[in-house]
Formats: sequence, C-alpha cells, structure tokens
Amino acid sequence: MKVAKIALLVVGILATLLGLLWIGQGTGYVQWPASSFMISQIRWAYYGAGLAVAGLAGIYVSRRI
Repeated sequence: MKVAKIALLVVGILATLLGLLWIGQGTGYVQWPASSFMISQIRWAYYGAGLAVAGLAGIYVSRRI
C-alpha cells in the first residue's frame, strides 16, 4: 500500500504542475516554448484547470490513505 500511496502522490504532483503550465500557456501568460500551439488558446487553460484539480485530488487522496 505504501508504494501505491507514493505513486499517487507523485502522479498528483506532476499532474498539478502540468495543469498549471497548461493554464499559463492557454492564457498567454507563459510563452514557453515559443513554438507551442497551446499559447493563447483558452481551451488549454480549461484543460489545465481540470488536470490541476485532478492532480490536487490525487494528492489529497494519497495523504488520506
């Protein structure tokens, strides 16, 4: 069970960070990488918000196990 807890925590952290990056790119706040097709595409900000919430939920669950 400890391995699953750690794995869920790591995946949750990575998902949260990736979601925040997508939010930044989708809103145009993050211009990295410059050739990204996601820059200033608000749809990716919504996807990022969903992924960040899922990541936070994973972190929460991993702490409760």
